[in-house]
Amino acid sequence: MSDAYDFPNARLLILSKAPIPGRVKTRLAGSLGARGAVELYKKLLRRTLTMADAARLCPIELWCAPDTRHGFFVACRREYGIRLRRQCTGDLGQRMNHALNRTLADGRHAVLIGGDCVSLGMAELRAGFDLLAAGWDAVIGPAADGGYVLIGLRRRCPALFRGIVWSTPAVLAATRRRFRRAGVDWAELPPGWDVDTPADLRRLRRNTRWYSVPPTVPATRNPAAAPLSA
Repeated sequence: MSDAYDFPNARLLILSKAPIPGRVKTRLAGSLGARGAVELYKKLLRRTLTMADAARLCPIELWCAPDTRHGFFVACRREYGIRLRRQCTGDLGQRMNHALNRTLADGRHAVLIGGDCVSLGMAELRAGFDLLAAGWDAVIGPAADGGYVLIGLRRRCPALFRGIVWSTPAVLAATRRRFRRAGVDWAELPPGWDVDTPADLRRLRRNTRWYSVPPTVPATRNPAAAPLSA
């Protein structure tokens, strides 16, 4: 496979936890059992890595918690040729901020995602990198649950991740407020969804084409300039 990338100076950062029963997809353990939840988590992450690797947009970094030593991470590095990075300690905001800042400090654009968002495909990732390359300060992919499934930055924005109660329906609204206060010009992708709850799992099972990639992904300016695309 060619080593050529469309955005060689950018990085795709994927946050991941070691697949240990009782520590990943805990809200799905009642439906799948702890080990079943782990297997789903691994399948979702592999799906994301396979898709991102095939897109050849930029180098991929898997940001691992609590560290990079788990055998599953080592296997992913071997299979996909990705770089493994260790997440810092702290809440989700601190960990995202750390990963993004490390990348931005090297002068690279960065897009950060989780490994379990089945709505993200090649088109969404490309749209995110295209927007950053076109000069937008930031890009965000809203989630149906009030959070977001993708965030990309051209420059540091430390206040973006402070004082937010994570995993609540208020995350996206709080992030938009911080963008405005910081003078960040951002664009938004159409809403997506990830697999966290039994309702998400039922949706996943109904969606037999969850590996498919939509052909085009429109983006909007921030809500102050234009309505969010449906």
